[in-house]
Amino acid sequence: MTRPKIKLTLIDKKGPCRCHRGHRVGDTFDYDTERGKLCPMAMHVAFPYVDILRYGGAIPGQPEGTAVFCCPDADVINVFKAEIVTE
Repeated sequence: MTRPKIKLTLIDKKGPCRCHRGHRVGDTFDYDTERGKLCPMAMHVAFPYVDILRYGGAIPGQPEGTAVFCCPDADVINVFKAEIVTE
């Protein structure tokens, strides 16, 4: 069984400050090839969600194959969506 590809997309911003890493709503990252471009704090939060999606789990209350999470910077609060890429 091959692991599915995961795409991370910045879908919203809730905090009063701009992202210290320069991310903007609409930015998209391939988890496997571009994770070094993603803010390390957001990546730290993304990891468990990616693992859940990759290995067949689901996030309660979210559409199948997706997980929405926030970066932990209270001044920025970027909202990301992780989703399985089906091609």
